[in-house]
Amino acid sequence: MEQQALAIAQQAAAALDPSVASGTMTGPAVGGASSSASSALLHEREVVRSTGRGAISQFLDSHTCFSVLRASGKVVVFDTRIPIQLAFYALVEHDMQAAPLWDPAACQFVGLLTVTDFIDILRYYRRTNADVSTLATRSIADILSDTNILSSVLVRHIPRRGGAAGGSPNQPPTAAISHHRTFLSADANTTLKHACRLLHRHSLDFLPVILPDDMRVLATITYTTILEHLVTNFREQRRLFDDTVYDLGIGTYHDNVVTVTSSQTLADVLHTMHINGLSAVPVVDEKTKKILGVYSRSDITFLATASDAEDAVANLDLSLDVLMSQRRTDVTTPDALHTCTVGHTLQSIFEYFAQWKFNRLIVVDDEERVVGVVSARDLVAYFLDERGTS
Repeated sequence: MEQQALAIAQQAAAALDPSVASGTMTGPAVGGASSSASSALLHEREVVRSTGRGAISQFLDSHTCFSVLRASGKVVVFDTRIPIQLAFYALVEHDMQAAPLWDPAACQFVGLLTVTDFIDILRYYRRTNADVSTLATRSIADILSDTNILSSVLVRHIPRRGGAAGGSPNQPPTAAISHHRTFLSADANTTLKHACRLLHRHSLDFLPVILPDDMRVLATITYTTILEHLVTNFREQRRLFDDTVYDLGIGTYHDNVVTVTSSQTLADVLHTMHINGLSAVPVVDEKTKKILGVYSRSDITFLATASDAEDAVANLDLSLDVLMSQRRTDVTTPDALHTCTVGHTLQSIFEYFAQWKFNRLIVVDDEERVVGVVSARDLVAYFLDERGTS
């Protein structure tokens, strides 16, 4: 597989420099105005960018979902008749972020349940003062047929991305979708490019991979899964990726970046992430605006420290600094704080990802203030050339 990636990169290099293919060296051009030389350099940079993107696009087209599946692993599938609280604790026990839902009456998969879904349902119960103890008996099917829940906390907003100023970060995005009315999946023979497009165009975080003949779930893949595969095969192709992520427009910057402070309550922070369609948010110091950490919607610290569902709902009123002091994370945790600057190249980001397997990088300035966010989704979307689409 690495040999195939090398062959693709070599083809790309040959497209950039015919001497690579011919085995000869071409001498420098003599004469010509300096403006022509500058124009030629700009043209070459654009060719390099296009070639690098094309090399990975071709790679994604030539590999299937089966190529990113691990040799061994576990899969959890939930019957929609079981209580939703039991399903959540099963996800936590098996260290899973999501699980497909099986409707035995319809004999088909009908959706996906995630850790963040349960957290959002707790937010709904807090907001409506409903009896949270009923979650111990309410089935997944019952919850997902509740239009009040579906149309509020379980609606997914599509985030703003890019670096253009305009609009307040506190305003919700213009579009919202629901992932609980249909089941999107890929089979083992689906190309990685098609899988990436399913993730990107439907604003998904997880994509189940199934065997269509017997409806067996093989795994659930994410942007991080695909990025790890790309980095493994392309991390040595430096010339193709020596532009900065900022110059390439990869990530979200400046006025489009949403941040929170450590003094805010968890309920406020979760609401901010929900209306802005974010899976995590940088936490900054209220006075200095320096980065303090990252808070993820899937962080279950407030649930792990709770004695029961009522206690978990009460913990939503805790401040973020209290919760962040209680959680156990280190640099190997995907949602741990990792930073870079606007000067980091795409190649250096590849190298960093190969070491730490992060979900996102927080872009900071010389004063450690947040200026942007680069996620695994942003990196994959760059190679699809679909960063502006939803």
